[in-house]
Parts: sequence; C-alpha cells; structure tokens
Amino acid sequence: MVLNKSKFSTDITLRPDDIDLNQHLHSSKYMDYVLYARYDQMERCYGFSMEDFIKAGFGWVMTDSFMQFKRPLHLNDIAEVTTWVENFHKNLVEVQFTINNKKSGKLSCNGWFKYSMIDLKSKRSALIPEEIVKKYTI
Repeated sequence: MVLNKSKFSTDITLRPDDIDLNQHLHSSKYMDYVLYARYDQMERCYGFSMEDFIKAGFGWVMTDSFMQFKRPLHLNDIAEVTTWVENFHKNLVEVQFTINNKKSGKLSCNGWFKYSMIDLKSKRSALIPEEIVKKYTI
C-alpha cells in the first residue's frame, strides 16, 4: 500500500514550566510536544482518537526514537509541531515530525518515533488492522 503521508500541524505556546536553566525549551519537552500533537491530530485530522483505539482494545508503545535538535525555542515562542505517518510494518508505525518556531519558520527539532501496536488485554504486540491503516493513510 502506498501511503499519502499527509502532514498535519499543531501549535503549542511554550510555557514557563517548559523552560530549562539555559532559558530555552528543555530537551525532554520536545517529546511531550510531539505526543501532544499526535493525540490532537489523531482525533482532529484522522478521525480516530486515542480513546477510539482504547475502545477497540488497542494501545501504542514507543519502541524507538530519534530526535535532532537544531535551534532552541524560548518562552512565549510558538512551536509548530508537524507530524506524518511515514511507514506501517505489520505491528509497527513510524511517525516522523518537525518542530518549527512558528514566528521565524526555522526548524528547531526533527526526528521520528516508532510505535508498536499492543492488544490491551494481553499486553502483547498486535497486528495493525487494515481499517486502521486506511484511516491513517489519508
């Protein structure tokens, strides 16, 4: 199946508690921002929310990640978090992302996360159903 790889964006305004001692966004917050954006986009853009996955008996577990930091974000900047599904592999999905400073348009961070679908009852890996692949290949 060929993926359309539609890209969706979510804006997040940096808050004081997101800032580290160097007066820029703490590195751990970038992962939080991508997770927040994915939750937002799952419902708003794909029409199948995390709650829908749970009702269907499925969940996601991160198996691998890569993040490359380019430029810092600072208090009151707006992080534009863009994500897309790059690939599906049986029970895995690869989500790529960019985080840009919305004001300057410059790249702050990019990377990818891989998630394994799990069956919530057994807590074991599960094949991604075809109907879910179709929803996420818009």
